[in-house]
Amino acid sequence: MCRMNSVRSPMAEAIARHRLAPSIFVASAGVRAGERDPFVDAVLAEEGMTLVEHQPRTVDDLEDGYFDLIVTLAPEAHHAALEFTRSMAIDVEYWPTADPTAATGTRDQIMTAYRDVRERLKVRIAERFGAGAT
Repeated sequence: MCRMNSVRSPMAEAIARHRLAPSIFVASAGVRAGERDPFVDAVLAEEGMTLVEHQPRTVDDLEDGYFDLIVTLAPEAHHAALEFTRSMAIDVEYWPTADPTAATGTRDQIMTAYRDVRERLKVRIAERFGAGAT
């Protein structure tokens, strides 16, 4: 979960779907729905991943309300997840993740910021969910 479900959380969703067992349900959402970000598509494609038809969505848009774990990637999302789960038995973990949309400069410099987020998410997913997630 991130702020607008357009960069960090969809990237984490794609990485998790690519690296975790198909039996693990993975979905991403935001506090608000933003706009799809073409840089996300570009850095995922470099690794053979895709978001297919992903459209930014909020937690309320998810069809399945049952989760064992919510990983938040932005402070606003973390606070929203804690509020959302206040009366539920759902674990919430905060993985502070930089917002690559703040990057400026050339296309290569911006892509570097997005790649950095992708690589950091790959490491966090592997650390959290085991060696099979590498």
